Amino acid sequence: MIVNCATYRGGRRVSAPADLSDALDQARACGDPSAFLWLGLYEPEPDELDLVAREFGLHPLAVEDAMSAHQRPKLEHYKGSTFLVFKTLLEHDPHHPLRLGEISVFLGDNFIVTVRHGDANPLSGVRKRIEAEPELLEHGPSAVLYAVSDQIVDSYTRYAGLMQDSIDQLETEVFSPVRGDYGGPIYALKRNAIVFARAVIPLVMPAKALVDGYEDRIAKETYAYFRDVADHVLRATEAAREWNELLDHMLDADRSRVSVQQNNDMRRISAWAAILAVPTAIAGIYGMNFDNMPELHYRYSYYIVLGVMGVACASVYVLLKRAKWL
Repeated sequence: MIVNCATYRGGRRVSAPADLSDALDQARACGDPSAFLWLGLYEPEPDELDLVAREFGLHPLAVEDAMSAHQRPKLEHYKGSTFLVFKTLLEHDPHHPLRLGEISVFLGDNFIVTVRHGDANPLSGVRKRIEAEPELLEHGPSAVLYAVSDQIVDSYTRYAGLMQDSIDQLETEVFSPVRGDYGGPIYALKRNAIVFARAVIPLVMPAKALVDGYEDRIAKETYAYFRDVADHVLRATEAAREWNELLDHMLDADRSRVSVQQNNDMRRISAWAAILAVPTAIAGIYGMNFDNMPELHYRYSYYIVLGVMGVACASVYVLLKRAKWL
């Protein structure tokens, strides 16, 4: 559905016809290079997006990508518009599975169309923010693109901070003397780190392209703003890669500790089995009931055999204790 449609001129919002075609024609015909139309859509129906595509002359492949909402972050050039895809974060608690939404942007010479999927990053706040900065908004659609991308990247930065705190806390627990099962929490954070990397890492090249002057539709006056966005993307990317390596090391350490603990348990079990094997062997021999067994008919033979068993078990226990098997 159409969330908002507005025409801007000289950095200020102006009244516009309700019809999309008339509003776009008005933005084109006013002769003011700062005039443009911003159309915001939220999970539009195919027919609705097709109508917008016809009015703005959007490329069908880009329209198909915006409709499917399962694209990787990217920047593509088409005749009449530039198409960008951003991933949004639908969950901001690192201990919960991270889900991604999507915002697609069609950037033209005198229009910008945003298509949002998912509940994350509503753009009403972006619209209020950019309308409060007319000196920035007068640079045209690229100023809106900056505001949208800045809000999305800021959410990456906030999530990265929370994620780093969670990893630091888990790292302290993993390498502490307190025993615990840390495999599940490590895997949960690693999964979120992978999902986060899928949202951030592919955005590095598009962010770089926006500040390198390769995109004619980006006003030169906004390069400094996009450099800030690109810097935040790079920092989030570095954090995602560091998390992956750190979580791998933590997982290896946890596995090693579990393996050592299992070896210690097996040694203790083997030690007690060796101790119990001594009386078992002696009892087995005397249980054969041969008449010529030593001391079989002696009055105190039962107590003597029990004493031999006890001394033998104690001796084995002392030897295993010195060997640190017990």
